[in-house]
Amino acid sequence: MSAHMAPEMEGVAAGAPTRGPDSENFPVASRLLSPAVRAKVLAFYRVVRLSDDIADSPDLDPAEKLRRLDAIEAALDGAPGVPEAAALRASGAGVEEARAMLTAFRRDSRNEGCKDWAGLVDYCAYSAVPVGRILLRLHGEGSAPQPAADALCIALQVLNHLQDMGEDRAQIGRIYLPRAWMNEVGGEAAVFNEPAPRRALLDALLDRCEALLDIAAALPHRLQSRRLALESATTIGCARRLLARLRAADPMAGRVALTKADALAALLASPRPASDAAVVRAAVARAGSSFSRGMASLRGERRRALYAVYAFCRAVDDIADGAAPFTEKRRFLAEWRAKLDAPDCALSRELAWARARFDLPHSECIAMIEGMETDAAPRLRLPDEAALELYCRRVAGSVGAMSVRIFGAPEAVEFGLALGRTLQLVNILRDIDEDAERDRVYIPLSWLGPDASPAELLERPDLHEACHRLLGRAEAGFAAAEAELTSANAGPLRPARVMMWAYRRILDRLVARGFHPPRLRPRLGTAERARLAAIALGWG
Repeated sequence: MSAHMAPEMEGVAAGAPTRGPDSENFPVASRLLSPAVRAKVLAFYRVVRLSDDIADSPDLDPAEKLRRLDAIEAALDGAPGVPEAAALRASGAGVEEARAMLTAFRRDSRNEGCKDWAGLVDYCAYSAVPVGRILLRLHGEGSAPQPAADALCIALQVLNHLQDMGEDRAQIGRIYLPRAWMNEVGGEAAVFNEPAPRRALLDALLDRCEALLDIAAALPHRLQSRRLALESATTIGCARRLLARLRAADPMAGRVALTKADALAALLASPRPASDAAVVRAAVARAGSSFSRGMASLRGERRRALYAVYAFCRAVDDIADGAAPFTEKRRFLAEWRAKLDAPDCALSRELAWARARFDLPHSECIAMIEGMETDAAPRLRLPDEAALELYCRRVAGSVGAMSVRIFGAPEAVEFGLALGRTLQLVNILRDIDEDAERDRVYIPLSWLGPDASPAELLERPDLHEACHRLLGRAEAGFAAAEAELTSANAGPLRPARVMMWAYRRILDRLVARGFHPPRLRPRLGTAERARLAAIALGWG
């Protein structure tokens, strides 16, 4: 206790509140709620705001912050001296949730930080989850919506941390980013001073937020209260807009914030919360995939199912490619194994629907995850051609085997497996240098000689010969696929033809470019993209 503070409960407040409910990033006690509920939420908010201001005060030492937070908790139990706590007690709701949040504010006062993602989620369980829990309780909702509500609250908290990362560090010396994740990209100094490591870390954490929002997507549909459903749908809409802004901008270069137009757009969309199919469709649109033309050639349920498969593959690929530590990547991929049996988010539910509708084998989804577990390693080498074949079977053959079933040609599974392998070989040839930056070398070491650093492997004289060996296998794969399309009923396989045409053009560019540095990444031109669209529409 500081010398000028009396031992009783006086002096708890750290001054005027730093903000009111209308100035928060996301809806707090909005007028979508009934007046009676809103009054109780505002009483809860005032205690939380008071506690937060204490924990964030730059003028109080940690011991004094903890003393004041202890005084607030005592007032929640009936001690005098904190009017805000007394008002919350009188409201008849929110005391236990406020008590839980004091745990987070004490952590903030001690500036504990978070070691890893699990630590950050645990912090959010005290700093944000109680907000959702009190809203559910005040509206008489049962336990069914809790997982979705918890996911939404955690996502909102992490988005706020990313939004305020520079300000938090500069003004109060606090960093919420997981320490293990910062170390993965070079450490704290690199994250806060260098754009590239910071971008990698931000994108990996935003991927986690997006996964949480996919779980939260079910919340409006699971609520009995129409008012709370509108509130939650609006909040989800705001969160997705802020996430998109954080993907596109650097929060260290200037504050990334929602505008009034963003909030209005989320509110106008809230009466019709997005379905699982709409959530997945939007994710596919944001990805800007090279497979988009092939997917667009399908209609109705077939397109919906292919979107689900593509989005699943993209989700696990983002985990493997992201900046999270290896142990965390393995855990996130293990969570996807569990989702296959117990869907808990928009994407996993859509994938479950697609699997049931088109008889997609569970084993193919597992194969994809196993391939991503290979990619998730900090350092990747394939010892021989058999390892390359297994890798291609998992990450690309699985897609081909599922896709042909969706196309309506289940008899063409072997074609799908072979085509997937061929397209993956093209990817490997195209992305040699990009993969090397991640310490991944997919060309078998048996073709290159002893293991070495990526730079040394890519400078070896035998690299050119090894690339041409892969090239020969890819060309043979395209020839076999063309022959099979000629002899089979090619109508259902039109999406495969679209992909074959695009990848064949890329392979031709690689042949013309060669495999000596500089290896510029080949891209399709405007005329080729137009031709691709024509093929997708059945005109070519």
